Amino acid sequence: MADLEKTLSDIAKAIVDDKDAVSIIKTEDGNNVTLQLSVAPDDMGKVIGRHGKIAKAIRMVLKAAANKSGLKVTVEIK
Repeated sequence: MADLEKTLSDIAKAIVDDKDAVSIIKTEDGNNVTLQLSVAPDDMGKVIGRHGKIAKAIRMVLKAAANKSGLKVTVEIK
């Protein structure tokens, strides 16, 4: 089973400057998993990207990882 929190954390820490400010809150409801990613305000643009391209890519990678485990994942960036 894929560790979705660790995967998201690794991706976010590779992108941002302030790695200590990365935090993830996980909530589960059956097969649905919601991950809330919080980063420093200065790094928010790096995580979202132009027109949301980086955020879409992060969501796509996590959905692929969750699909192998039979889960549905939602990533919220705050």
